[in-house]
Amino acid sequence: MELLRAEGYPATQSSVSRDLRDLGAIRQKTGYSLPKAAEVSNGDSLLGVAELVRDIRPAGPNLLVIMTEVGAAQRVAVTLDHIGWPEIVATLSGDDTIFVATEGANQQRRLRSRLRQHLTLKKAST
Repeated sequence: MELLRAEGYPATQSSVSRDLRDLGAIRQKTGYSLPKAAEVSNGDSLLGVAELVRDIRPAGPNLLVIMTEVGAAQRVAVTLDHIGWPEIVATLSGDDTIFVATEGANQQRRLRSRLRQHLTLKKAST
């Protein structure tokens, strides 16, 4: 905040936190990490976020719940939003959970399978 203010940008803790969240930044031991451009623009790549996903579970016929490392949900959701897969209608993320809406059960199954092909889950899922 001090550096932003010194450059003439008005900044508060809450505005900086919101901006970092909106950018898909995740907090790490050494500071914040931003996704690389390729991570959110490559139409078929989950590079850079695959290791952040812990579990994928269906929730009803057209909703997947993706569990991530704490603080990583926004970054994974931004990547999913930009990946361009037709199965994804929308995402909604919190701190460590993402809801991914699909049009129906077939798209949900296809998306779940596709995600499993690209991700190395840290916890075995059903």
